[in-house]
Amino acid sequence: MLALRGGARVAVVAAEWCDAFGVVVRGRVQLELRDGEPGPVLGRGAGFWLRGTGVRALRNPGRRTARVRVVTPKGKRPPQRRNRHTPVIERWRNGMSSMNDTGGVAAGRTSRTTHRLRGLAGTGFVATLVAMAATTLAAALAQVVGVDFEVPDGGEVIPLSGFAVVTGFFSVVGVVIAAALLRWSARPAERFVWTAVSLTAISLVPPFLVGASIATATALLGLHLVPAAVMIPVLARSLRTWTD
Repeated sequence: MLALRGGARVAVVAAEWCDAFGVVVRGRVQLELRDGEPGPVLGRGAGFWLRGTGVRALRNPGRRTARVRVVTPKGKRPPQRRNRHTPVIERWRNGMSSMNDTGGVAAGRTSRTTHRLRGLAGTGFVATLVAMAATTLAAALAQVVGVDFEVPDGGEVIPLSGFAVVTGFFSVVGVVIAAALLRWSARPAERFVWTAVSLTAISLVPPFLVGASIATATALLGLHLVPAAVMIPVLARSLRTWTD
């Protein structure tokens, strides 16, 4: 069992990994390609051979310790890592036989990734509908109390359907960002919250630049916060769930 602490890197010696087959049993492991560029990130359950791939190192892109179970033929010495500061390799179990069928492991990883993305997409779709309904209702209530939504002041009135369409579009954009982070980031929930909050803060500026009245600008400001209050917590919670 090879243990990699957060941020740790293990150089791949071709002779040692020639007959070794690895399976990620905890955390995530990123392959470092022969040119030093970061390669694919393997999640829990992913199996891999390194013979003939040119991969030159394994790296843990996350904070928590990642573990890789490596199986080699009897009599072969498994890959090791020695670090005078923080030893991160456990002793290998003796008598392990080689594993020749990698298709099931690779297929399992693909299936889990697809399942996670579909689960996130389903949650995002429901949250998008809720955000559209909440924003449209808030806009209707604002009109009832006298907000005209004329942009610029005295100009064209924004229809209620416009609020629904714009909310739906940017909510879908948020779901796409969340899916990309779930697929490629080691900390998708934290990075999504940071990204979404930053984009929401930027979106609060335009209502004061379109020449609308104070009441309209204030209402538009609030209508930017309504879908954010729906989408950000729901997607962040979903990302944490699927990451765990």
